[in-house]
Amino acid sequence: MSQELPLLKEGIFYFIRDGQSDIIMEDKTKRGLTMQERSLDEKYQVEAEKGMIYDMDGIGHKVGIRWYFPKKDYNFEKVLVFAEEMEKKYKKLREETCPDY
Repeated sequence: MSQELPLLKEGIFYFIRDGQSDIIMEDKTKRGLTMQERSLDEKYQVEAEKGMIYDMDGIGHKVGIRWYFPKKDYNFEKVLVFAEEMEKKYKKLREETCPDY
């Protein structure tokens, strides 16, 4: 579905797509994760599609897959700030866990 929308910007770990009424930020690290619900995201206070990942103890954690930022409240530049924050977080994690990458 979202893959068919026009791509505004792509990072190593994110896509930003142009929806009809929303700017959609998608976490590339969650590609292939089944969407289980669409609900309010606590961090961004916008609707988000969420899936479930499980830790080593088998405990499930809901995680955001893509976020829908209403165009009436958010512009591309603001969503890009959020996407670049995500990019920075994942790059740091990669450096800490895969130093030879």
